[in-house]
Parts: sequence; structure tokens; C-alpha cells
Amino acid sequence: MLSTGSARKRAPEARESHLPLDTILVGDCIAQMDALPEASVDLVFADPPYNLQLEEGLTRPDQSKVDAVDDDWDKFESFAHYDAFTREWLRAARRILKPNGAIWVIGSYHNIFRVGTALQDLGYWLLNDVVWRKANPMPNFRGTRFTNAHETLIWASRSQKSRPTFNYEALKLANDGVQMRSDWLFPICTGGERLRDANDDKVHPTQKPEALLHRVLMATTKPGDVVLDPFFGTGTTGAVARKLGRHFIGIERENAYINAALKRIAAIKPHDSASIETTTPKRSEPRIPFGLLVEQGVIVPGTQLFDAHKRYRATVRADGSLVSDGKSGSIHKVGALVQGFEACNGWTFWHYEDKGNLVPIDELRGKVRADLEKISA
Repeated sequence: MLSTGSARKRAPEARESHLPLDTILVGDCIAQMDALPEASVDLVFADPPYNLQLEEGLTRPDQSKVDAVDDDWDKFESFAHYDAFTREWLRAARRILKPNGAIWVIGSYHNIFRVGTALQDLGYWLLNDVVWRKANPMPNFRGTRFTNAHETLIWASRSQKSRPTFNYEALKLANDGVQMRSDWLFPICTGGERLRDANDDKVHPTQKPEALLHRVLMATTKPGDVVLDPFFGTGTTGAVARKLGRHFIGIERENAYINAALKRIAAIKPHDSASIETTTPKRSEPRIPFGLLVEQGVIVPGTQLFDAHKRYRATVRADGSLVSDGKSGSIHKVGALVQGFEACNGWTFWHYEDKGNLVPIDELRGKVRADLEKISA
């Protein structure tokens, strides 16, 4: 087994006590998942057959052929057969997910609604549907419909009780301090990233862009997590996982895709461990009450605090409370009362004056937290 991603045959009934990390398992995805240990995977990313139901080839106005998906793996006898297949692989995927594990499934209007129904029926808990808006979609050559310019991803946890990883602060930082939305703009896979064979043909008709997987993995996994892709294709999930310090398990049955994926992943140089660390969520950081800042002399009793526009003023008392125009209480309570609001984040609302500048008291909390972490390290 090679850490760069080896492909090997594996008997479905031969259960192992350890996971085949950073490996491509060759064969049927349902049988291979059934052979893996229960509750052993952190995340599943699935790009299943879309069941496009193409009855005839597509041509451009100049009569040249469009390179559409007409492979046998995307063909099903009926919707009933497709639904049965979908339920079986989703069942197998749910079994191997850890209690707090989650799944991403990507699809188009041909299949994603059927997938969503199956997810709910099997006990998954839907968290988001994300629209991948394509910056450079393929035109609708027949001119009979809107240009199909997006695909849909469903993010779901193993159950309603699951608490899956969600790196909220990291996503917000990546989005220039604004909450990440559920509509993502990425170009389709083109240029040097698109894998081609000796005849310059696409190795895989629906290769996904690495940028899409980068966001998925950064958003919902941590370094060292295990990500399984039951429809591995040419290995986009494995390539991005390797870069970001996550482990992957791929399942694929088409030799051409496996060979391309092995070559691709072997050439990947992982990022160093420091650069793949995710921003620590504030809710997981040690709790620092405002009174601790007063006790340690970081803020002296009698200090005047202001809002960012100096409309409101409050005085710090020795017990860590504030008083403002007859209103007293915590930094949060007083911040809400002076504004006539029900709630307020006092850490960001109240500021202290430093050399003529107003600075949020949250910066002082950050310094105290950093000092405590140094002492306890």
C-alpha cells in the first residue's frame, strides 16, 4: 500500500481492523464500503452518476459533436433502478460514517432531488444545499432551455444528533470577513488541470475543479481526517486531500480513471503542517470572562468605555460590571440596555481609548487568552 495512493483488489468479505488510508480500492463501491469498519470515516464526498438519460448525441450549430456524458456507468434502466442504486450506496456510506460524520453529494437537476429524498429517508440530516455556479458553463446548443449554469451539492450529517465539523471562522476569513454563502462561483475544470489521454481527449467527462473540493474539505474537515470518495474517478478528492493533510480512501472500478488518479496523486506535494492548520473556532477557545481582565489589572476600575461612535459611555466597576446612566450589569447586558436591544455582544460593542483611538475590548481578551495559553503550554 503506497501513501501516494495505490490501487488494489480487495475481497469485500475480508474485513480489516485498520483502514486502507490513501488508497484506491478497485471494484463496486457498495461492496467495498460494506467491507470497511463501521463508524470509521469522517466525511464522504460523492460525485455519483447523474443518470443524464441522453437518448442521442449532442451537436453544436456547426454540427460538431459535443463531448457529453454517454459512458455506460451513467446509464440505468429506469428511475426505479437508479433510486435502488442510490439508496444502497447511501446506506453503505452512512454505516461507515462516524457519529459526527457528514456527507457531500453533488448532482444536477437530473438526479439531485432523488438523492435528497433518499438521504432523508435513510436518516441523514440535511444541513445545506449549495449551488455551484459555473463561471464558464457549456451553452445550451439546441436553444430549447435555459443554459444549465449550476450544479447542486447537498451537505448532510449522519443524523440529526450529529455535530459535524464546520470551520465557520476559517470560511469567514477566506471570504474577506463576511459569512460564506451557499452559492459558490467557480469555473469548470479546464486548462492544465483537466486530465487528457494520449489522444488529447478528456480522461473523465465530469472531472470536478480542485477549487470546489478545496472549499468542501477546508469547510468540513480537519487535518488528519479521513475522507472517502465512493466514485473516485480521476482522483480530485484524493489530490486535494493530500495537499491539505487529510487522508483519503477512493473507490473506483474503471482502470483508465484509476491509472490517471494514481499518476496525478503521486505528483502532489503536500502542504507543510503549519500551513494547513485551520483557524480555531472562538467557541472552542478558553472562556475569558470580563471580570478576569479587571482582576488581572488589564482594565482598571473606573475606566471609561464607549461604543465605536462615542454615543454611549459606561464605567468599569471593580466587580467586572459596568454602569451607564443608572443602568448596571455585565458588558453584554449594559450594551443591550443603552441601545434598547434585547441582546448585545459587549466584547465588540464596548471600546477603550488608547492614544486617542477607540479599540474594542475584545482585543484585550485576546491578549489575556494568548498569555494563558503560553503559561499552560
